[in-house]
Amino acid sequence: MFRLQGSKVLAVDMTGDAVKAKNGSMVAYDGQMAFKKLSGGGEGIRGMVTRRITGEQMTLMEVKGQGTCWFADRASEINLVNLQGDKLFVESSNLLATDSGLRTGTSFTGLRGASQGNGLFTTTIEGHGKAAIMSDGPAVVLRVSSQYPLTVDPGAYIAHQGNLRQSFQSGVTFRTFMGEGGGEAFQIRFEGDGVVYVQPSERNSIAGDV
Repeated sequence: MFRLQGSKVLAVDMTGDAVKAKNGSMVAYDGQMAFKKLSGGGEGIRGMVTRRITGEQMTLMEVKGQGTCWFADRASEINLVNLQGDKLFVESSNLLATDSGLRTGTSFTGLRGASQGNGLFTTTIEGHGKAAIMSDGPAVVLRVSSQYPLTVDPGAYIAHQGNLRQSFQSGVTFRTFMGEGGGEAFQIRFEGDGVVYVQPSERNSIAGDV
């Protein structure tokens, strides 16, 4: 049902089923489609409340019908993730669409959310199906194993999945090493077994001021 046309447009073929997508990301469709705005970005009251507390203002829409719908957002690169009953953690600003077999919700992330100024919660996606996540430039998928933990700049982090533990390290950033100055005050360390998606461009953050 999900397929890429180029690297920056997602085409979704529907036969009466539905998808959730970032509000305003639809660029074209054929056939018969119905659109409904969803509040909160998460499932039920908890998702709405946590979004309101954190101020993330993540807004999704539901698209249902017969035909093909095309989605894109600010010429971002689109990456398809196939979930087989596992859970994907993704920054809300990097989520483009999920199919009807997946549930969206929220998860407490603590310090990392606070350091980024994006709130204390991140978006979770779980179930069986495909999700489309966005990156500023081609995303890189990095493997984490017990022998090889991974440290990531929070501005470049997009998503992760697998049996991973997060910890947060304060100190200088990679850019500080290069004499750029400023930047995030924290790094994210992943340990365990899984994958982490990063982008080759850092989103704006207030972490350096926290």
